[in-house]
Amino acid sequence: MNKQSLKGGTVIHDWRPEDEAFWENGGKQTASRNLWVSIPALLLAFAVWVIWSVVVVRMPDAGFTFTKDELFWLTALPALSGATFRIFYSFVVPVFGGRRWTAISTASLLIPTVWMGFALQDTSTPFWVFVVIALLCGFGGGNFSSSMSNISFFYPKSKQGTALGLNAGLGNLGVSTMQFVVPAVIGIGVIGAGTALDTGEVLYLQNAGFVWVPFIVIVSVLAWFLMNDLTSAKASFKEQSVIFARSHNWIMCVLYLGTFGSFIGFSAAFPMLIKQSFPEIDPLKVAFLGPLVGALFRPVGGWLGDKLSGATVTFWNFIIMGIAVAGVMMFLPKDGVGGNFIGYFACFMVLFITTGIGNGSTFRMIPVIFRTFHERKNSPDLVNVARKESAAVVGFTSAFAAYGGFFIPKMFGWFGANNTFVILLAFYVLCLVITWWYYSRKSAEFPC
Repeated sequence: MNKQSLKGGTVIHDWRPEDEAFWENGGKQTASRNLWVSIPALLLAFAVWVIWSVVVVRMPDAGFTFTKDELFWLTALPALSGATFRIFYSFVVPVFGGRRWTAISTASLLIPTVWMGFALQDTSTPFWVFVVIALLCGFGGGNFSSSMSNISFFYPKSKQGTALGLNAGLGNLGVSTMQFVVPAVIGIGVIGAGTALDTGEVLYLQNAGFVWVPFIVIVSVLAWFLMNDLTSAKASFKEQSVIFARSHNWIMCVLYLGTFGSFIGFSAAFPMLIKQSFPEIDPLKVAFLGPLVGALFRPVGGWLGDKLSGATVTFWNFIIMGIAVAGVMMFLPKDGVGGNFIGYFACFMVLFITTGIGNGSTFRMIPVIFRTFHERKNSPDLVNVARKESAAVVGFTSAFAAYGGFFIPKMFGWFGANNTFVILLAFYVLCLVITWWYYSRKSAEFPC
């Protein structure tokens, strides 16, 4: 193997991560380099994707007179567009190359962040402008599919759970990072005039967008010069579209909706749920802890999947998710009376932890399922075919599950907290049965 061909910024024509000698003689270092550039790129993507959940809280203070319903839509639209972008982003890495697409897709985050910064300086900016910016923030949500697809190509099957868990888990920290950073920087004068409040505070809401610009530029440049494109990952959309005929693509969509859909949905809804159920609690002081622990435990789910099997971890994880939901319901106030916030919060933290673990373990299952599928078919070029299909499934399932970020908060509005939790509990039981039947029982079709 020519190590020179594995330097950053190049196209790699010979990539054999399942070959132990290849892996130890430069392959592992190259995969790690690509992973550690991918992680901050994904963190920035998540930060931009969910930025409106904090910005809308301070827009009335800055002088914007939008209705509560309009502010809700600014929060919800990035989840909707991001999930839709993910469908397309699922298939772009084999077409354009992981290095090129990571650099381009990261740089695209400049469009909504710069525009947001300028738009927030003028209270006469019409609502439709903010709607467009919110939809463009969905670029951040879309990036997840291409990022996970790309990293899956670099690692051998036995290490994909840990690698994908690190990429997604540390990338998911963008949610909590944004919730820390934006409230801090909007009080600091950097670019443009601020808004003086009655409290004596000066609000620089435009910094919510501008603060990300230098980091996006830096990471885009790093991606271009330090990451790699793999010719073995090349595939047309037509080649990848075969996954739509694979039943296990759709089964894994359901399971990942139960894990990641819950993570992103609860992340969006948690502050609202606290405010509605326990109005005496300031949600902005505690709500960030949910997505934080969920993101931190995602690599644990991937690591456990590598050690124990993804299906085993996923099966037990859905059991604990169900118990946690029952606990949350037990500590909710009844008709506005009673309730226990400490118990409610503790059970919700367990729920967030299990969404993170389940995110990692389900992604560990996908490459094993499709490797086994093609082994049984005696497919020609088995390793590359299985890798391309599993990468496409990883991307597409993440797109499908991202709609949870839109529909779970809406369900709480439609049905109320208690009824929504009953629906979610029933759904987790369904996911548990599916996992057991297809993947974790002794005679399962695809033990993984």
